[in-house]
Amino acid sequence: MKKVAIMILLGLIPMLGFSQGCVDASSDEGVKIFGFIQPQYDYNFDTDYNTFHFNRARLGVYGSIPYDFRYYFVAELSPIFTDNPFLLDAFISYNRVMWAQGAIGQFKSPFSLELQTPCHKLNTIYRTHMVVDLAGPLRDLGFMVFGGNDTTIFKYQVAIMNGTGMNQFDNNAGKDYVGRVVFQPFKSNLLGIGGSYRYGTSEPAAPEVTVDDERQRYGGELNFNWKGITLQGEYIWAKDIGSYTEGGGCGGPGEVVIGSKERQGWYVTGMYMFKFRLQPVVRYEYYDKNIDTTDEFQYITTLGVNYFFNDWTRLQVNYLLGSENASDVNNSLFIQFQVVF
Repeated sequence: MKKVAIMILLGLIPMLGFSQGCVDASSDEGVKIFGFIQPQYDYNFDTDYNTFHFNRARLGVYGSIPYDFRYYFVAELSPIFTDNPFLLDAFISYNRVMWAQGAIGQFKSPFSLELQTPCHKLNTIYRTHMVVDLAGPLRDLGFMVFGGNDTTIFKYQVAIMNGTGMNQFDNNAGKDYVGRVVFQPFKSNLLGIGGSYRYGTSEPAAPEVTVDDERQRYGGELNFNWKGITLQGEYIWAKDIGSYTEGGGCGGPGEVVIGSKERQGWYVTGMYMFKFRLQPVVRYEYYDKNIDTTDEFQYITTLGVNYFFNDWTRLQVNYLLGSENASDVNNSLFIQFQVVF
C-alpha cells in the first residue's frame, strides 16, 4: 500500500515513465484492484450550455504471475462515448530483462509525452487538441518491446500495431510501426528530451479507392522539472494520404474524414507546485489543421489550477480560451473532482 501511495504522490508532477495503461503497475506484486472516477461540471460562456457528467469512470485489475509476467486490464464504465462499458486496456507483459521487456495486447500507442501521461495524472482536464488528432490511434492492439526507466539515461518503446484502433481487427495486410525514445542526461526526471515516430497503412476509407491510406507522424518533446517548477512542450507533424481522423480522446474512436492533409501543432505548459498542494497551470497550444491553407489554424489557452487534498483526491479547475480561428473551441469553464482508489 505504501508503494501505491508513493506512486500516486509522484503524480503531482509529470513523470517521464512509460505508461501503457491508466496507471504505472510495474512495481506492484500480487492482485490489485484499482480505478478512478471523475465527476465534472462544464459551463460554456458563449452558449450558456452547462451540465454535470462523468468525464471518466474506470475500473481495472493488475498484478504479477511468477515468474516475470504481469497482467493489466481496465474498462471504461462511464457512458460518455457509448451506452455500454467497453474494454480500454488489456495486455500481458514480460519484464525479466530491463532493456528488453515486452507487452502484447491492447494499450496506448507509444507516441507523445502527453499521450503516455495517464488520464488521472494529466496536468489539465483534457489533452491538447493536436495530440488527440495527431497521435492516434491513441489505443491499439499490438506487440511492444520497451526498456529503461526513470533512473536510466534513456528509455525506449517500439511497437507493431494494427493501426485500426482499440477493439478492432486489422483491415489490411499492413501494420503500424510506432516508437518513442526519451534521453535523460541526469538519470532522473529533471530533464527529458524525446522523439516519436509512426508510419502505417489502413484500408481505404473511400470505397472507390483501391490503394491503402497512409499516415506518417514525427514528434518531439521536452520535459523539465526542478524544485516544484515544471515545463513541458511538444511538437507533432502529421501527413495523411486518403483519409484522416479527428477527435476521440482517451476512449472515443474519433471521426474518419476522407481526404489528404498535412497537419502540425505544438504546445507549451508551465506549472508550479506550492508546498500547500496548490498547482497553477498555464498551457498555450497552436494547432494547424491544414498546412496548405492559411485559415485553419487555431490558438488555445488553458488557465488552470490543481488542488491535491491528499494522495488520492484532487480538484481541477480549467478555463479554456479559443482564438477566433478556433471555431470548435468556445470559452468554457471545467471543474472536475477526482478520486483514485
